Amino acid sequence: MANSKTKAIEKEKVVAETLNGRFAMLGLVAAIGAYLTTGQIIPGFV
Repeated sequence: MANSKTKAIEKEKVVAETLNGRFAMLGLVAAIGAYLTTGQIIPGFV
């Protein structure tokens, strides 16, 4: 017989991972925007 116990995921961890993903996507969009407007990954850094 297989062990059919399931672990409950804590709500705080779900919220933290959701926020982490959203901030990561925001950073990616900001990096793409900076590259498109200035042609540099980090503007002002040679």
